[in-house]
Amino acid sequence: MDDAEAIRAIYNVEVEASTVTFDLIARTEAEQRAWMEDHSGAYPCLVAVATSEEGFEPGAILGYASLSPFRDRPAYATTVENSVYVDRQARGLGLGKQLLVAIVDAAKNQGFHSVIARITGHNGLSVTLHQQVGFETVGIEREVGRKHGVWLDVIELQLLLD
Repeated sequence: MDDAEAIRAIYNVEVEASTVTFDLIARTEAEQRAWMEDHSGAYPCLVAVATSEEGFEPGAILGYASLSPFRDRPAYATTVENSVYVDRQARGLGLGKQLLVAIVDAAKNQGFHSVIARITGHNGLSVTLHQQVGFETVGIEREVGRKHGVWLDVIELQLLLD
């Protein structure tokens, strides 16, 4: 739970200033703590922590990756959805790829069979990142969201783990 505020800060910037998440309202502290509770056990949240080499305060949280249930029906239990967020000041350091590889490893270790990534259509960097780790595009949902006055597509990618 010590990472909750740093994770909330990274996420809320994207809620308020971008279309990479479809959330429209920033998370409160209580909501973030509940989210952290949900992301323990089988659905972990992993963080990237600064060392002295990155030019950030050592120990600062620079990004995170998490697993979430894909759908609530029991037959989907072996599939998870992943999320990766990197602080805007820490982008370009390779942290996104490190986090994605680590969360995929965590999914394997938890015994999951499939990882789904659902990425806003214009976010080509995230699509490319997922493809570099082995994800394949399995579909595009056209104009399924609207944020900041813009219709948004979602590209769905999948990685089979076994």
